[in-house]
Amino acid sequence: MVWLALRMLVGDPVKYLGILFGVVFATLLMSQQVAIFVGILKRTASQILDVHDADIWVMDRATRFIDEAPMLPDQELYRVRSVEGVESAVKLAYGQLGARLPDGGAFRTVTLLGLDDSSLLGAPSKMVLGELKALREPDAVLVDRLGYGFLFPGQPMVLGKEFEINERRGRIVGICEASQPFTSMPILFARYSQAARYFPPSRNLVNFLLVRAKPGFDLGPICRAIEAASMQGPRPLAAYTRKEFAWKTVEFYLESTGIPVNFGITISLGFIVGLAITGQTFYLFTMENLRQFGSLKAMGVDNWRIVGMILLQGLVAGAIGYGIGIGLTAVFFEATSGVPALTGLGMFPGLLLGIAGTILAIVVLSSLLSIRKVLFLEPAMVFR
Repeated sequence: MVWLALRMLVGDPVKYLGILFGVVFATLLMSQQVAIFVGILKRTASQILDVHDADIWVMDRATRFIDEAPMLPDQELYRVRSVEGVESAVKLAYGQLGARLPDGGAFRTVTLLGLDDSSLLGAPSKMVLGELKALREPDAVLVDRLGYGFLFPGQPMVLGKEFEINERRGRIVGICEASQPFTSMPILFARYSQAARYFPPSRNLVNFLLVRAKPGFDLGPICRAIEAASMQGPRPLAAYTRKEFAWKTVEFYLESTGIPVNFGITISLGFIVGLAITGQTFYLFTMENLRQFGSLKAMGVDNWRIVGMILLQGLVAGAIGYGIGIGLTAVFFEATSGVPALTGLGMFPGLLLGIAGTILAIVVLSSLLSIRKVLFLEPAMVFR
C-alpha cells in the first residue's frame, strides 16, 4: 500500500508540484520571517548580551529599556558595593551622541559606552584590530567593525582615524567585534573619564552599575538585597540579571512597537496561503483519484488503510517541501550574510522544529479536507 500511495502521489506531476509549491512557499516565508523577527528582537538587547563579565545590571527603577535609563547619583555605587554578596560594582555611562567626522565634516550618531577606568568591565571580548589596553591612551576609543564601515564607508580598516564628539577629539585605537544593534549606529567604547568629556555637562553621568557577585551567592537574592538597600537612598533602584534585563528590553519593543504585529501578519499569511494552496491542490488530487480509492474499497481495503495512504501522501509531500523551503531559507541568509543590515540574522534549532510542526499541521489539515470525501465513498460508484 505504501508503494501504491507513492505511485498515486507522483502519477500526476502537475498536482504533485502544486502541493510541493504550497509547502515550499509556506516554509520559506514563515522560516525567513520568524528568523528575522527573532534576530531583530535580539538586536534590541545586543549591548546587554555582549557584556559577559557582569552578573547584574543596576539602574533606576523607572528604566523600561536600555536606551531609556535615567542618571544615577554617584553615592548609589557605594550603596550597592556594601550589599552582601557583591564582589565588585562599577559605573557604566551609556548614551547616544553626535560625531563629526573629518574630510568634509559628515555627521553621524553613535552609541557611546563609558567603561570603568581601572577594570574596563563591559569592554568587548574580541578585537579585530588593535589591543584593548590601548583604550588607556589619551582620547582613545574603540569602535565595532560594522560601525567602522558606517563611519568610513568603503575605506580600509586602519587605526588612528580621528573625529569630534561634542567638540572633543576622539581617536580610534582599536576595532572590535560587537553584536549588531537594533539601529545602525556605531558602538564606541571609551574609559569613563574620557566619556565624561564627550557627554554634555551634568552632575550625574552614570546610567548603570555593573555588578559581579561573589562565588557561591545566588543572583536573585543579591538583586532583591540591592533593591531593598536602595529604599534608603534618594530614589529606588532596580537590579536584574543579564538575561532578565535583556528580556525586559525585548518586552518593551514587543509591547510598544508594531514589530510583532507586522511580522505576525506576514507569518500568518504564509500559513494561510500555504494551507490554501496545499489544501486545494491536495483535495483536487484526491478527487481525481476517487476511482482508485473506490476500487481499493471494493477489493476489501478498509477505511483506516485508505486514511493511512492519504496521510502518507501528505507527509511525504510535506517533508520534501519542508526540506526544499528550509534549504532556500538557508541559501537566502548565506547569500545576504555580507549585508550589514542583515548581519547576525539566521536560523536556529528552535526555528527548525517550530516550522516543522507548523508544516505538519498544514499537511494534516490539507489531508483532512480530502479524507472525508473518501470515507463516505461508496465502492459501487466506481462501477456505474
